[in-house]
Amino acid sequence: MVHLEHDGTNRTPDCSEGESNLSTERRKWNDTSLGDETRNVIERDAACFLHQSVSSPCLSAVRKAEGIWLEDMDGRRYMDFHGNSVHHIGYGHPRLKAAITQQMDELPFAPRRFACKTATELAEKLGRISPGNLSKVLFTTGGSDAIETALKIARVATGRFKTLSFWDSFHGAGFGASSIGGEQLFRMGPIGPLLPGAEHVPPFDAYRNPFGIPHTREHPRDKEVGDIVANLIRFALEKEGDVAAVIAEPNRAVPYIPPPGFWKQVREACNEAGALLIFDEIPTGLGKTGQMFACDHDDVVPDILVVGKALGGGILPIAATICRPELDVCGDFALGHYTHEKNPVTCRAALTTIEIIEDEDLVVNAATTGAWALERLNDMMDRHELIGDVRGRGFLLGIDLVKNRETKEPANDLAEQIFYRCLENGLSFKISMGSVLTLYPSLVTTRADMERALQIIEDAIAGVA
Repeated sequence: MVHLEHDGTNRTPDCSEGESNLSTERRKWNDTSLGDETRNVIERDAACFLHQSVSSPCLSAVRKAEGIWLEDMDGRRYMDFHGNSVHHIGYGHPRLKAAITQQMDELPFAPRRFACKTATELAEKLGRISPGNLSKVLFTTGGSDAIETALKIARVATGRFKTLSFWDSFHGAGFGASSIGGEQLFRMGPIGPLLPGAEHVPPFDAYRNPFGIPHTREHPRDKEVGDIVANLIRFALEKEGDVAAVIAEPNRAVPYIPPPGFWKQVREACNEAGALLIFDEIPTGLGKTGQMFACDHDDVVPDILVVGKALGGGILPIAATICRPELDVCGDFALGHYTHEKNPVTCRAALTTIEIIEDEDLVVNAATTGAWALERLNDMMDRHELIGDVRGRGFLLGIDLVKNRETKEPANDLAEQIFYRCLENGLSFKISMGSVLTLYPSLVTTRADMERALQIIEDAIAGVA
């Protein structure tokens, strides 16, 4: 699909948020790997849903989701190392389904003007597990809305409207979220002007940094790149003078891992400039990185924290904007007034999900099994020249494929070939930025599951190399 720029030129956005659903490799997969029943459902889907990049037409059709597994209409099973980051506790957790069922019997809905005990308990729980004194909450039905709620609060609290965020970041698909996001996939095209005042700086990725600083595993330059980006943020805040908030993913889901001390520098720069710091933990929060929140690794407390995706346990949609008490400044008008803002069923799902994460020590599992997996990936890199870089934290892992380790030219075509080979062998994941095999396993994934998945990937890499 070609996107028309406002100047009349045609340009296809860069790969970023997933593998292409319009490529030659996708057509091969559709032609050779799908059974009749799966293909029939995909064709019906494509006939009735609006088409969009990386979504419809779809990859396959699911009839069952359980634990870490997906099953298609033809009975093929896949370990799901993507899951749209919702399946922290695995699909269909029995305890979660029981809690939701009980809540529907007791209280299925609460109009937003009425207090609801379940919603209150969830808000209190989020305040207890969040860093610092973050404790004032608003619920929405999706992460994009929660991000835009945070933007509204920042505008009111500071009297400013400008934001500073990162290129290549993703914060949602709404107009506000797309404006502060940095992916061409959501910013390009004839949609129209985005929000004014949305400024951007390069990400803290050292591997392919725009500053010409050579970075390799043998000679890492993470801190040097991080210092430059932190200084750019400070410089932009000083020059603009009226930025309401810096908004960022504390651990970019590609993944990009911030160097030690980076966020402390940004926090100090925000304090000096009078700007708020907003952390988007929609994909990384609730244990994905081996801490309850990714910002816990850096011991930095934002002014606003946004969570979503996995908060509903992979069953129901719910997100939350969590603020420090001093930012409760919008009482005279409506921030969201969402119909399902205090829905007891979605709130029960979220509360139970957090309890399951705690009771089953899933954060610890992500930390320990994820650390082992990163070692395994480094060993894999020693054996395969196609791997230019590996990086990760907890159960957020990336394998960056290159045609040449010196030039770091992304191996986009080979990444797609590897992806479909892995699908054939029962493993689903995501391609980020065109060439990064990105793994978001469920927090219930065992070491044996992880070893099986990584062996499937290594076999596929060897097969195309």
